[in-house]
Amino acid sequence: MHRVDWNLFRHFHDIVEAGSVSAAARRRNIRQPSLSAALKRLEDHLQVSLCRRTSQGIELTAAGLALRQVVTEMVDAVRLAPHLTSQAAKQIVGMLSISMISNVISPELNETLASVHRRYPAVEIKIAIDPWRVVLERVSSGECNIGITHHGEIDQSLQYEPLIRETQQLYCGRTHPLYGHRFRDATLLAPEPFILTHGDEPDDLRRFRERYGYGDRVSGHAEDLHEVSRLIELGIGIGFLPTIVAGLATPNTLWPLLDTHLLPSYFIYVITPQAARLSTPTRLFLDEVRRRLRAKHDLAGGIP
Repeated sequence: MHRVDWNLFRHFHDIVEAGSVSAAARRRNIRQPSLSAALKRLEDHLQVSLCRRTSQGIELTAAGLALRQVVTEMVDAVRLAPHLTSQAAKQIVGMLSISMISNVISPELNETLASVHRRYPAVEIKIAIDPWRVVLERVSSGECNIGITHHGEIDQSLQYEPLIRETQQLYCGRTHPLYGHRFRDATLLAPEPFILTHGDEPDDLRRFRERYGYGDRVSGHAEDLHEVSRLIELGIGIGFLPTIVAGLATPNTLWPLLDTHLLPSYFIYVITPQAARLSTPTRLFLDEVRRRLRAKHDLAGGIP
């Protein structure tokens, strides 16, 4: 420990992450010969060859692969140090920035936000309502800490954790001619004028609509689910709403049209960057919401 230059491990990590010595030098704004010399000094210290240069970059040896695991853990530990020390000193400050689709209803989410504020009042909580594609873009770019949305397109650079399972039902308003009727044959509703959400529509719901030919006739559009509910209640058309959202409407203003065995459902996820990029408020939020979700699943006898 006393003889090694710890910066050599950081240089090795940079080279592995970049894929080549030249690419790492450009990223770190270091001269390539200096980085090559650092790699050679590390190999001399460990008395092993760590990588081979190829036309595509570098290829790690068995020793290099083993060291990559160790160095990755070292880098993650260093990144975690500010979070652990701040938490120990009870000086948690910063922002918890959340981008989410509209009308996500989850007791565990609400309880977690309240708990984070109560325990760490210096953490500012910021919530933006966005279409699901924007949620993914903002989390992926680092513009926000947390995303809450259905999966849409899976981004391999992000982590997905189920928050709630959402079920969609097709509704009409009290003044609509179909009010009071229930349909076991979903195809019978295809000719009806629909209210659509388009940009924020879950893929599972879109596939369900397309299977039964729903939406060929359109009588209204709205991105926010409150506005979708308004148009349905006014009798302008029939449309889909999450059952938990429809349950918040004034009693008897919305009527469910489809038999329950037909209904499409999907997960809403908590989406985060890779662990190394998480801020202290984000880690605290995730720890709390995971604990509450585990307690909920344990009470229900397992994950649904």
